Amino acid sequence: MALTLSTKAQAVKPSSTLAITAKAKELRAQGMDVVGFGAGEPDFNTPENVCNAAINAITDGFTKYTPASGTQELKEAICRKFKKFNHLDYKPNQIVISNGGKHALSNVFDAILNPGDEVIIPGSYWLSYPEIVKLSDGVPVYVFGAKENEYKITPEQIEKAVTNKTKAIILNTPSNPTGAIYSEEELRAIADTIVKCDIYVVADEMYEYLTYGGEKHVSIASFNDEIYKRTITCSGLSKSYSMTGWRIGYTGSSAEIAKLMSSMQSHATSNPNSIAQKAAVEALDGPQDTVERMREEFDQRRMHMMDRVRAMPHVDFAEPKGAFYLFVDLSAIIGKEYQGKKIESAADAADILLEDFYVAVVPCADFGFPNHMRLSYAISLVQIEAGLNRIEKFLKML
Repeated sequence: MALTLSTKAQAVKPSSTLAITAKAKELRAQGMDVVGFGAGEPDFNTPENVCNAAINAITDGFTKYTPASGTQELKEAICRKFKKFNHLDYKPNQIVISNGGKHALSNVFDAILNPGDEVIIPGSYWLSYPEIVKLSDGVPVYVFGAKENEYKITPEQIEKAVTNKTKAIILNTPSNPTGAIYSEEELRAIADTIVKCDIYVVADEMYEYLTYGGEKHVSIASFNDEIYKRTITCSGLSKSYSMTGWRIGYTGSSAEIAKLMSSMQSHATSNPNSIAQKAAVEALDGPQDTVERMREEFDQRRMHMMDRVRAMPHVDFAEPKGAFYLFVDLSAIIGKEYQGKKIESAADAADILLEDFYVAVVPCADFGFPNHMRLSYAISLVQIEAGLNRIEKFLKML
C-alpha cells in the first residue's frame, strides 16, 4: 500500500486572513511601510490586572494539569458572566472551557454532527466555519443575506434551507466580517423558526461586548426554554479582553452536550492552559473599565473609517454596528482596468493594493462574497488614515 495523506486534511483551505497577514509581515521585514487592515485581533495590550493574575499563577505554582473541561473556579466565573451579561442560567456542568474560540466550535460540531449532517451557514460568514464543519464530517449549506438587510438572513430563508439532513445553524452576532447585529425582534423570529424546525443553533457571540451606536447584544438562548435547550452559546476572551494569544474559549450548552465535548477534549488536548485560566477568572471578575475604553476607541475608529470610505469612489458598505470590521463592496470596480490589468475580483484589487500601494486588505471570497473586502479598524487611527489615503489613491486611478 502506497503512503498517502488524509484526503480530509488536504481538502482544508488555508486561512486567507492569516496568509494576508504573513505576506504583509514579509514585506515589512524587507523594509516596506505596509499598512495592514487584516488584523483580527485588538491592537491593545491585555489589561494589566489580567497579566498580573497570570504572573501570580506562575509564582504560586499553578502550572499543572487542570480538569480537561476547565477549572471549577473559571466555570463559576463564566456562569456569573452568562447570568449578568447574557441573562442566561448555566451551571458549571454545562460549561466547557477550550483552547480558544475555534476549538470551542470544533468541539461543538464534533459533539452534534454525524457524517452527512447539514449545517446552515449564513453569508457572509467567518471563513473558518465551513472548514470546521467539514472537519467534523458535516456539510455546509450557505444562505446569503442581502446588503440591504445588512447581510442578515431571514426566518423565511432559514426555513427554506432546512432539509431532513439539517442538524444546526450557525448564528454569528455581532458578525465577522460584516459587523451586523441581529436585533431582539429578528432573533425572536429566528428562534421561533429554529424551534419549529427542531434544529440546533450554534450561537457565536465572540464579539458580544463590541457594539456601537446604542446597539445592544442579545443572546438568542435567553428567550425561552425551547430555544435555550437547542442553543450552544460560544464565546471567549480574545476580542473583548485583547487576549487572542491566551487561547481561552468557552461554551454553554446542555449538560449532555457539555459531557460529550469534555470527553473528546480530554483525549484531544487535555485541559486549556492553566495559567490562562487563572487570568481569565480575573478578566471576567475584575474591573471592566479597560473593556469599555477599548470599545470606545474602536467606535471612534469605526466612525472615522466610515466617513472616509463613504467619500471614496466606486465603493459601498452597510454600516457595521459591532465587532471591528468594515465590509466593503467593490462590485463597481469589477471589470475596470489598472495599468492594463483587468480587475476580476476583490482578490485582484487586494493584490494590487499590497504590491503597489503597500496596503494589506482581506479579500472576501472565502467569506462568501468574492467582490468584497474586509478592513479591520483594530489598528491605530494614524495607520487607518495612512492606509485609507492609499486605498483612495488607487480607487481614483480607476
